[in-house]
Amino acid sequence: MVKEITVGNVKIGGNRPLVLIAGPCVMENEGATMRCAERLMTIANGVDMPLIFKASYDKANRTSVTSFRGPGLTEGLRILARVKEALGVPVLSDIHSIEQVQPAATVLDVIQIPAFLCRQTDLVVAAARSGRVLNIKKGQFLAPWDMENVIGKALSTGNDRLVLTERGVSFGYNNLVSDMRSLPIMRKMGYPVVFDATHSVQLPGGQGGSSGGQREFVEYLARAAVATGVDGVFMEVHEEPEKALCDGPNSIKLDDLPGLLKKLKAIDAIVK
Repeated sequence: MVKEITVGNVKIGGNRPLVLIAGPCVMENEGATMRCAERLMTIANGVDMPLIFKASYDKANRTSVTSFRGPGLTEGLRILARVKEALGVPVLSDIHSIEQVQPAATVLDVIQIPAFLCRQTDLVVAAARSGRVLNIKKGQFLAPWDMENVIGKALSTGNDRLVLTERGVSFGYNNLVSDMRSLPIMRKMGYPVVFDATHSVQLPGGQGGSSGGQREFVEYLARAAVATGVDGVFMEVHEEPEKALCDGPNSIKLDDLPGLLKKLKAIDAIVK
């Protein structure tokens, strides 16, 4: 049985209905972040789907040194605190160093371990010791069963409030592939599993100085993942993906989200 975890006013896991984790890849400014969060709340409420709002305050793993990274830790956490207070929605963001854990834990409901850093023992342990829910993204270089060791690192602190996220595995140069077998394999470990539908269609470094993406395949992969019985879907969204400062090619346009969520909700109801 998959553990049920409470995140603010949201419950994920067990046999609960599908949860949406969504937001912009990176906070571009306060106004855009608030507009996105408000719109997502309206959309999620419209289809009766629980929402956890995500946004990065710093994208430390951008392709190029000149790429936009976000407002930084202090300003980013201030914006996320405003989102949380204004809308009453749980918030999630990713950390990249041990020094970020303590300040992040004062605001975030969910601390995310980036895929590239999921094997960094000290980072995983420090984040788990915060007592916050951890969303650990499976590295693009790991087999699903390798996540048992990552789970063990977090559990060594006594924190078992864990969520695992699949975001595709490296497949040749500048490409990812989603192996749907990984989803039930990881769910057998006893923790909620989320499918990252937008990063799974990313083409890392595919545009030379930035990553490309194939957002036209997001719906198909999301539908397949929900059909396996995942506990949540993770999507990066934007008002105008073509103008996004990060991950635009694989982000979903907010206008297209309601129709997709209705389909996913229907599939989830059949499966569960």
